[in-house]
Amino acid sequence: MPVADLLQELESLLGKIDSWNHQYYVLDHPTVPDAEYDRSMQRLVELETQNPHWLRPDSPSQRVGGQPLAQFGQVTHDVPMLSLDNAFNDQDMQDFNRRSLDRLADVTGPLEFACEPKLDGIAVSLLYRGGVLQRGATRGDGATGEDITQNVRTIRSIPLSLRGKGYPEMLEVRGEIYMPKAGFERLNNRARERGEKTFVNPRNAAAGSLRQLDPRITAERPLEMCCYSVGLVKGGSLPDQQARVLERLQDWGFRINSESAVVQGIEACNDYYESLSARRDSLPYDIDGIVFKVNEFQLQEQLGFVSRAPRWAIARKFPAQEEVTRLLDVEFQVGRTGVITPVARLEPVFVGGVTVSNATLHNRDEVDRLDVRIGDTVIVRRAGDVIPQVVSVVIEYRLPHFRRVIFPEHCPVCQSAVEREEGEAALRCMGGLICAAQQKAAIKHFASRRALNVEGLGDKLVEQLVDEGLVSNVAELYTLSKERLLKLDRMGEKSADNILAALQDSKRTTLPRFIFALGIREVGEATALSLARHFGSWPALLASSERQLLDVDDVGPIVADHLRQFFDSLSSLEMVRSLCDAGVGWPDIECAPERDQPLAGQTWVVTGKLETLGRDDAKAYLQTLGAKVAGTVSVKTTCVVAGPGAGSKLAKAEALGIDVVDEESLLALLVAQGIQL
Repeated sequence: MPVADLLQELESLLGKIDSWNHQYYVLDHPTVPDAEYDRSMQRLVELETQNPHWLRPDSPSQRVGGQPLAQFGQVTHDVPMLSLDNAFNDQDMQDFNRRSLDRLADVTGPLEFACEPKLDGIAVSLLYRGGVLQRGATRGDGATGEDITQNVRTIRSIPLSLRGKGYPEMLEVRGEIYMPKAGFERLNNRARERGEKTFVNPRNAAAGSLRQLDPRITAERPLEMCCYSVGLVKGGSLPDQQARVLERLQDWGFRINSESAVVQGIEACNDYYESLSARRDSLPYDIDGIVFKVNEFQLQEQLGFVSRAPRWAIARKFPAQEEVTRLLDVEFQVGRTGVITPVARLEPVFVGGVTVSNATLHNRDEVDRLDVRIGDTVIVRRAGDVIPQVVSVVIEYRLPHFRRVIFPEHCPVCQSAVEREEGEAALRCMGGLICAAQQKAAIKHFASRRALNVEGLGDKLVEQLVDEGLVSNVAELYTLSKERLLKLDRMGEKSADNILAALQDSKRTTLPRFIFALGIREVGEATALSLARHFGSWPALLASSERQLLDVDDVGPIVADHLRQFFDSLSSLEMVRSLCDAGVGWPDIECAPERDQPLAGQTWVVTGKLETLGRDDAKAYLQTLGAKVAGTVSVKTTCVVAGPGAGSKLAKAEALGIDVVDEESLLALLVAQGIQL
């Protein structure tokens, strides 16, 4: 092929692959199959290998990482990377606003603020000359950082060359490199499988990934970058507002945060804070606060700086999700399936918006990995509704007399033998339903909202019933009488009547809920629904072979084995018979072929708060109609059900042009399909 044709092919490949990368890594909107992308990249590498003088520094092929460095070089920031003052409450925000208005005598109305989520990552500076990435550096101390150019080049949401036109000859873009939650979990899972040390949190993982002397390691890490400002600008100009600058940077190929907004006045800033705070845990990345900036650059110049921080910006912090405290003791709890979980008893500490005095230590492997001792100073993490956990130990505070954690050889509740099954991390009490702890946990699960939903039968009442010998299994709940209930402490006639009425109501259930309520190991709501839809009736499920069970979605060899063990257990079948004799019942499900299900082949996403159904029930109903319910929005998503508080998933669906419906529309769809709500 003539050289001119090869060069033309090279230019075409560079353009296509750069565009595909931008669509996939910045816009989250892939437009070609992976196979097509791989073929094009393979051809590009082939052309560059055969013609090394054609290799350009901004070629997509150069993201794999170069040779390891001996050490990082130093970079002096032409424009210092300053820190921000912090606000922790509404009054701090009011004071910030008052100080700003006092200095802006000509401003009469409310100030306009750019609001941006404060990503919990690593601040970086990216320098472009002629639109091509020349250098990447860490913030360091604000004046001097480390040269991490080879590492930032591996991050696919960072453009190697700017898109479009009109950018300055020299442009320094500043942003935050972070690790999304999903990528963090994958990274830690892979580390556990290899027996390697795991990262404490996504920020720790991002920092460790960026400071690898071997950029090939960085290239393997799921890092992303969002820009938030510019530094040095020469040979060109930018818009006169913060928000408009971010829009321009987006045009040039950078990712900006979709949650960013512009508001009028400090009260609107506080409203934005409350709104995003409520959705914080549903975001796909960690944020530790919100940055508020006076939007007009002219006003920023008038406000100026104080010490090492600008007067025109402030970071309002969320309650810390990690804190340091002391481990006072370790106790052992027995769960529904006999799993014995070590629980850390802590010196109370305020973290994640609540006071925490207990945290999970998961299992023996986790205790060994942490090398935690009673008396240690530990770091505790709590994010949203996630159970608090001990994530690391501050070894330098350890004293010689601190005690190792000793696991029990017998169940702490019933004294039965404790065993660790092959291939499992957990210790398990072998006492079964003679163990009061397992009895209580099984009854709590059976009565829970997602199972048979016995309203009013809370954890404390269940424990009373078992401790007083009134109930030892779920079937005995339906033998309770008013006279027996009234013997319990603090149980009045009205409360007893309500409990009995709730038990009566719970007898009318569905097959998926009943299967889930039985508490069979590894059988969650989704698997219970799949089993019910596949077999249609309890007798059909009970008579199924292991091969037939393996034909069900969500059922693998381990789940099939647990199901067969339950079906082969005389005590389990006797309990089911007793429940049926007590009047617990459900309608069979007509096993319609998948092609007859109205939503077969579709993928739905449920986000936000659903007032009538609740998200869990909405998902179950959609699955009953044949839909796959996913946790993330992508180009494969058919429809998104969005309730109040829907955030990034709704924004992404709108950006991709995906159908969005509210709860009222979903209810109408379910009723039209004959579902009894």
